[in-house]
Amino acid sequence: MTTPPVKPPPKDPMKAFRGITAGTLIIEVIVVALALPVIAKLGGGFSTAAGALAFALIVGLIATCALLKHKWSFWLIVGLHVVMVASWFALTALGAVGVVFSLVWACVFWMRRDLAKRMAEGRLPSQQV
Repeated sequence: MTTPPVKPPPKDPMKAFRGITAGTLIIEVIVVALALPVIAKLGGGFSTAAGALAFALIVGLIATCALLKHKWSFWLIVGLHVVMVASWFALTALGAVGVVFSLVWACVFWMRRDLAKRMAEGRLPSQQV
């Protein structure tokens, strides 16, 4: 008596999308860290509060990578970017980076919404039988 072949579990497209999201966060960490010398030279230097703000944003972006499996991580990313854009008044370069990456995140979240919509409709290639 032979056993029927075991069918592998279906692939989770959202798991792959979390990888894209984590990669985008790490790229953003690198860009923010590279903006620090520019801020120090051109922005008249760092104050203690400005340095703490930049460091907190970097740590927050890295910590968010570990929290991407939660549904509320979307709001955490949005909150970090609101703070980053609002920092325009303290650190202009950091605020500009925040605006650019807010546009990137708008695109990423639009793609996520489209992926979820196509998953619900059963139109993904992995869902075709």
